[in-house]
Amino acid sequence: MEFIQVIDYETDRPEEMWALSEQYRKEREGEPGGPNRVTIVQDRENPRRFLSIVEFPSYEEAMRNNDRPEVQEFSAGMGALCTRPPVFVNGDLQQRIEFG
Repeated sequence: MEFIQVIDYETDRPEEMWALSEQYRKEREGEPGGPNRVTIVQDRENPRRFLSIVEFPSYEEAMRNNDRPEVQEFSAGMGALCTRPPVFVNGDLQQRIEFG
């Protein structure tokens, strides 16, 4: 079953956050494991608030990914750029509806 993690965070340094994310993505390119897709949205009412929607093939794959040292390092770097601790919501995909 597909697993989705939503990370709710705030930052006043989004450009640095994107640079960190891009560096991490490039370093992991071509490696097995990791997320299938990451979507980042910005809150219109609070422009410092972002949600990262991270999709994995399964919960087990997400947990293996989480245990990797480079993921822990990325998470620490991300946390350092946040103005409050991130909030994590973990869920199993129940349904995906596509329009159009």
